[in-house]
Amino acid sequence: MAEWFVTHVVQTGRLPLFSFFVAFVAGFLLIRVSVRMIRAQVRWWPGNVRPGGLHIHHVVFGVAFMLLGGVAGLLITEREGPAIVIAAATFGFGAALVLDEFALILHLRDVYWTEQGRASVDAVFVAIALTGLLLTGIRPFGWSELRGPDPESWLVHSGLVLMVLVNLAGSVVSLLKGKIWTGITGVFVPAISVIAAIRLAVPGSPWARWHYPAGSRKLDLALRRDRRLRRPIIRAKIRVQEIIAGRHDLILERPVDPPAPPRRLPGPQAGDGQGAAADPAEPSTDAGPAAAERNTFRAGSSARPGGATAVRGPRR
Repeated sequence: MAEWFVTHVVQTGRLPLFSFFVAFVAGFLLIRVSVRMIRAQVRWWPGNVRPGGLHIHHVVFGVAFMLLGGVAGLLITEREGPAIVIAAATFGFGAALVLDEFALILHLRDVYWTEQGRASVDAVFVAIALTGLLLTGIRPFGWSELRGPDPESWLVHSGLVLMVLVNLAGSVVSLLKGKIWTGITGVFVPAISVIAAIRLAVPGSPWARWHYPAGSRKLDLALRRDRRLRRPIIRAKIRVQEIIAGRHDLILERPVDPPAPPRRLPGPQAGDGQGAAADPAEPSTDAGPAAAERNTFRAGSSARPGGATAVRGPRR
């Protein structure tokens, strides 16, 4: 085992990546054990960090660890010593804390134990899969060919670049169609992403919202295919995730908007000496010169000593 580790990890320059991978997995498992203990209200467990009543999420500590490990990794020149191992492990531990609250960053609200909080577990699983593939020596399609010696002819080089671009476009379309794992796998294995890009999109994905209008035949086919093939796989995936990360079954209550304040009718304006305006709720029967004379009498009778005019406010 030690000989395999030296041959396939140390001598290939993958020791920092291996340290990142181990610390990432360990950090995710550790924080999930912690939050499940907090949710179960275990008395002897430390619990949440609340200085002054402020709940500090562990994503804050993750960002600090990532900054510390990332800057240290940039400063360290030796790529096989213990210093770079510690820096990579620190960065991986912080990345696990950050991705474990990916849903909080995405929705800008605490949805950790809700259905939306499953996005955090999905993000962690994707990161583990990608790091594991890179750790085994698998590289994205076209990586070694484009970085190696120049091809013998420009025609071969142009064809290779075209194949890489088509494969990358297929991966992007697959991701837009909601096929996360197929799109990621297609980056490493050619043709898979292209086939996934041609097939129907997952209902609710950005591609389906853009190109499958309500009542269309494509949307009907996508829904039937989703119920028949994808839903059983999703249910099995959720069972595995719940064993590791706990159940995301919390239902948040929708915030209730405060009642609007009652509208008050604006009072009439004073200052022109013509008295108060008539209440719109009271129908006026005055007309002609007689009405003008009566209005003048009302304005004169409401005058206060000193020339100040009393303005009649709105009725309540």
